[in-house]
This record gives sequence, structure tokens and C-alpha cells, in this order.
Amino acid sequence: MTIRFSSRMAVSACVVCVAGLLAIGPAAVAGEGGARSGGPERTGAAAGPLPSLLGRSGTQVRPRDGAPRVPRVSALSWVVADADTGEVLAAKDAHRKLPPASTLKTLFALTVLPVLPGGIRHTVDEEELSDVGAGSSRVGVAEGHTYRVSDLWNGVFLNSGNDAVHVLAHLNGGWRTTAARMQAKARALGARDTRVLSPDGYDTPGQVSSAYDLAVFGRAGLRSKEFARYCGTVEARFPGRGGSSYAIRNTNRLLSGADGVEPYPGLIGVKNGYTSKAGHTLVSAARKGERTLVVTVMNPQYGGGLAVYEEARELLDWGFEAGGRVDPVGSLDELRARPRPGPEPVSAAAVAVVARPVDEGPGWAEAGMVAGAAGVGAGAVAVTTRPRKGRPAGS
Repeated sequence: MTIRFSSRMAVSACVVCVAGLLAIGPAAVAGEGGARSGGPERTGAAAGPLPSLLGRSGTQVRPRDGAPRVPRVSALSWVVADADTGEVLAAKDAHRKLPPASTLKTLFALTVLPVLPGGIRHTVDEEELSDVGAGSSRVGVAEGHTYRVSDLWNGVFLNSGNDAVHVLAHLNGGWRTTAARMQAKARALGARDTRVLSPDGYDTPGQVSSAYDLAVFGRAGLRSKEFARYCGTVEARFPGRGGSSYAIRNTNRLLSGADGVEPYPGLIGVKNGYTSKAGHTLVSAARKGERTLVVTVMNPQYGGGLAVYEEARELLDWGFEAGGRVDPVGSLDELRARPRPGPEPVSAAAVAVVARPVDEGPGWAEAGMVAGAAGVGAGAVAVTTRPRKGRPAGS
């Protein structure tokens, strides 16, 4: 039996298809990360989008009545954001391009963690350690020794080991390949200030990031169970010679406490860094009740090497106190690429992405939903417009 469609039925089918896309599209694009139309949304009586202030220089905040005063800190750049909604509560020179030091390892982990299972065992050769920069922080990876990938990740997150980064980058396809993949990952997350030249964060002319981008990386990392587990680990054992092991402790003093720095209550990570050109940098995240904040601090100008932790503490305290008392000045999602409007044909593999769980930050699953809906729509159009005689293409 041959079923034929009239032109009226074809138009009706297309209308249903387009209506379905319009119904699914906005919900999928908004997702859990908040508005993506270039800025946050107003709440209450003042409905409508608020323009983003993150491109402006200086300190940006939108206080309501009774809001606490933003602390005066010496960092060249900083960001305070809600890790759940992506709303930026306040910032100073959020997009200022600065050397990131080892906080760039957050992007390295976002890129490489998903493709290197922790149980893999690898014997290190001389070539993998030959290019570790002079003066680099090391965890003690040794040529000829066999390590689990999970050991190497502990070396990256706790000891900021550039030697561990070099070995993992080798397993990921090489130094340049890893840098290119990190660059692509940054763009996909909407982190447009970042230029990756050395995946370990080692001082390299032209390598930069920003407080905004680092907050994006920290927030995305917390959505990965593996990333969150590593960045929140205070102490671990690292393999040594002759089957022995030794303790390594997280150098993020706001997490582990050291050198007179009190651990911050509720801190869950993320990563600290230091180089002579970058100064001290820090991405920190803390949870209180149902709220999680992510704070980036880049290069404090006063107070010595521990100032980065105390300034992050002040900004975290302010962020938790300011909850509900400030309007956002921007969003960590505002620069992410938005799905193209309208139905587009997609492959079966692309549609399958909709059903696959991902840990790459908000927006990827939603983008998959839009792609799937577009595929359904394109299929419906193809059915209604095919010739009435003969077998349909692809059957």
C-alpha cells in the first residue's frame, strides 16, 4: 500500500514541525546556565534583560538596597560568580588578559580528563620529561617508573606538577595537539580571552587568560565528578622508588591550610598558581547551603604571596552575603556559541548525543536537544516533499 500526502497535509506537517522546534528551542538554549542573550535578566518588577557590564574597566556591581559593600582588594582582576546560574555578581576588569600561571591547568583537565581513564598504567620515558620548563613545580615523576593516570592527576591538582602534565599531554597526542585541543575547548565554552601555548601554564610569551575565562573553566570543572574529586582532594599518596610512596598535599592553602592561612569553610577547590610574570593566581569555589560560588583572583599587588588567598576569602564572604541583594553584571554563559536557528539535517550519531550524559558544563546537553529537534524537523520536511512515485531516498 502506498501512502500519499496532499500539499495541505505537507504544509500542516511542516507547521507542526516548526512549532515543535520553537517550543523546544528557547528552553534548550536557556538551559541551567541562565540567559544567553548577552546579559542577565531582570527580576521582579523591572522585567527584561540587563546589559552586561563585564566589558567595562574597573569594578562593576549592581547593588540593591541593603547590599554589602564590595571589598577593596588589590588584585588586577577578579570575578565573583554563582556557579549554578552562571550569574556574575561583581567583577573587576573581568576580561583583562593576563598570564594565568597554573590556573590554566583547569582548562588542561577539562580537555584531557574525559579521554584518559584513571586506571590506565603508563611507563614514563625520557622524552616525556625532557621539555619540562626550568624552575617548574614538580611532583616527582621519574623516568622508567610506571604510574596510574589517576596518580598523575593527583600530581597535577595537588602539587601542580608540570612533569605530570607533560606525561598526560604525551598520552593525549602530544604537547602541540593538547594545546590546540585546549584552545578549541576554551572557545566552545565561550572563553575568548584565553590563548594556550603551554598547557601547564608555564610562562610563555603571548599566553594569556582572564578572570572571566578562569571562572568559566572552574565552573565547568565542578560539573565533572572526576574534576571535582581531584580539585577537592587535600592529601594523597604518590608512587616513589622501589614500590614506596610519599604524601603530597594540596598547595591551595585556602583548601588545605598552611603557612598561617585558615581553610575556608565549605571550600571545594579549585586551583592555585604562581609564576614570576603572572604573580599569584587562584580559582576558588565554595558551597554554603544551597549556593555555590566561584571566585577568580589574579595577581594581587599588595600583601605578599598569601594575599591571593585572603582576597579570595573576602570576595567569597561578600558573595555569600550579597546573595539576593545585587543584580548580576553579566553571565558566564554570555559568550558561548548559540545553536543556529531553524531545522538542519543531522546525522544519527549527532541525534544520539541527546541521550548521552555529559560533564562538559551547561549548554552541551541543551545544544544536543536542539540538534535532535532540528533533525526531526528536517526529516518531516523531507517526507512531505518527496516524489509520490518510486522509493524514498535512503530506504
